[in-house]
Amino acid sequence: MKYTTIPHTDLRVSKICLGTMTWGNQNTPAEAFDQMDYALEKGLNFFDTAELYPVPATAETYAETERIMGNWFAARNNRNQVVLATKIAGPGAYTAHIRTTGFTPSSIREALEGSLMRLKTDYIDLYQLHWPERNANFFGIRDYFPDAAEQWEENFQEILETLEAFVREGKISHIGLSNETPWASMKYISLSEQKELPRMKTIQNPYSLLNRTFEVGNAEVSHREGLGLLAYSPLAFGVLSGKYRNGQLPDNSRLKLFPRMARYNSDQSREATEAYAAIAAKHNLTLTQLSLAFVTDRPFVTSNIIGATTMVQLQENIATADITLSPEVLKEIDAVHGRIPNPAP
Repeated sequence: MKYTTIPHTDLRVSKICLGTMTWGNQNTPAEAFDQMDYALEKGLNFFDTAELYPVPATAETYAETERIMGNWFAARNNRNQVVLATKIAGPGAYTAHIRTTGFTPSSIREALEGSLMRLKTDYIDLYQLHWPERNANFFGIRDYFPDAAEQWEENFQEILETLEAFVREGKISHIGLSNETPWASMKYISLSEQKELPRMKTIQNPYSLLNRTFEVGNAEVSHREGLGLLAYSPLAFGVLSGKYRNGQLPDNSRLKLFPRMARYNSDQSREATEAYAAIAAKHNLTLTQLSLAFVTDRPFVTSNIIGATTMVQLQENIATADITLSPEVLKEIDAVHGRIPNPAP
């Protein structure tokens, strides 16, 4: 396994991070235990979760993923072997069953204390804001449209001050963003410098062969300010594993179970996927290997968050850490990207 250090910290993390959002829905607790056991055995020391998980989020399954992980920590007595990341859910109709108060001080306290209890730990290594409170272009929205009726007032300093209190209490080690824009990333970083508040260390945004929009602004912030990308959906909800090619719809797959989660299933996405599959075949790689190796080796990627519903998938995903794509392959990838750029933002 390859390792790196989260920027502005001494946290050494695996370049492949174990994603968990299927546990408690598509995966049973026993399967989740097997995945964590295997991942740790193979050198993965970085696990990412969220109070929201599993996905799709429902009141009935709220926070079940954290509960499963907490039970695993208790059963294995190995919390100190894992760099643990979780997130507070953002506001909106999708999360009304969790809370409707956004990132107020009391909301952050409620969310953090709940995560600590479920995860059966005294501290979170990396605590992240799952998505912005304000109107912004995230979750598949390509363009930004100002909302004249928006009621949001900037509260970034209050959020940092609230998180600082938990850092001082020892309940949080480091903080990060998720589904965030360059504007907010720089605002948070500037405030932390001006007011001597905790610095955002990471940004967890989508990044894959079908969605390289991170490169339009955020990558420069990442490079110049040391804001490490934790890349999620590197296989584009499984589309870049190739399992949906030629009209296939496997049982227990995300698109079969949750048809509305079709963010990466447009005609252009399918066209690009076929082009990338051809590159992979030409160079004796699987489409999964090509897709994950590309993400892992980007200079602004701190860790590549993989997820799997079967052990076979997990094994292939983790093994891609040892693959380095040649300049020839990267040139062919960029040619496809130039022809079909970001078909699934």
